[in-house]
Amino acid sequence: MMKKPQALLCAIMAASAAIASTQSQAAAGLQHVTANSSASYAKTKYPIVFTHGMFGFTRIGFDSFGMDYFYQILPDLARNGANTFAAQVSPLESTEVRGEQLLSQVEDVLALTGQPKVNLIGHSHGGPTTRYIAAIKPEYVASVTGVAGTYRGSLVADKIQANKTINSVFGVLGDQLLAPIITWAEGNSSLPNSVDASLTAISEKGSAEFNAKFPTAALAANCNQSGAKVDNGVYYYSWTGTAQTTNVLDVLDTVISQLAPLAYGNRDNDGLVGRCSTHIGQVIRDDYNHNHLDEVNMVFGLRSLFSPDPVALYRQHANRLKLQGL
Repeated sequence: MMKKPQALLCAIMAASAAIASTQSQAAAGLQHVTANSSASYAKTKYPIVFTHGMFGFTRIGFDSFGMDYFYQILPDLARNGANTFAAQVSPLESTEVRGEQLLSQVEDVLALTGQPKVNLIGHSHGGPTTRYIAAIKPEYVASVTGVAGTYRGSLVADKIQANKTINSVFGVLGDQLLAPIITWAEGNSSLPNSVDASLTAISEKGSAEFNAKFPTAALAANCNQSGAKVDNGVYYYSWTGTAQTTNVLDVLDTVISQLAPLAYGNRDNDGLVGRCSTHIGQVIRDDYNHNHLDEVNMVFGLRSLFSPDPVALYRQHANRLKLQGL
């Protein structure tokens, strides 16, 4: 838990960040974050496109008062020279449906920037969603980075679907309440949503079927092996955390981070996704002191005082891509 001076400093820095960067709708559903900066630490060759996970969004609210899914991450990258975009896909849908939505926005980015490729970064279900693009349009993709990606699925989804009562409640909350509110708040209420399709996609069973349909050497046969760093010209990277409760003030985090320990019967996960499931390509690290929402700096940056800054991890990764010539 942050002490008052630290909390004040963070608030000042966040306010400064909002002033120093600009967020705009570059195309339908596509958020473009820019900044006036001469820095080049994160200046990759190709633009970076972020994709959210289940129940995700680009931005809810307004520039003056709102919250990004990748909280403070895109503005920081923009101030360090990166050309950054956040895609808007259905909060709840199959990987293929979300993937086709993302493909349309990737093509918008290519048209807007004049670049032939993009670097894709996906969190949670955003991991397989970005991998879908690499599978069907590898010529568009320089790299795919998964942050707690559900590449082998999450047993949480299997358990929910196996319990009729919980599955019904989850369906009502998702299809009729949460997802419609999210898409309305984003200004894109026409986006389709399906809890059942979403749960199936991120389940262990559904993920295995997706991987069989779209195989890649970047995904190793098991967790004791390493996947290929480069497959079909696309570079693959991944990282994740293995923490659950990291800040008692972050109530939302604390609640959802108990689901995976209950499903798996262990704590080798980030509260929602098992560590093994997240491995693809070059595994940068798989034991950060982050839970599933800390990995994208939510909610409002609350996390353990002794954990690495998520914003810095993305900045460092952009530099990694830059040095790789991506």
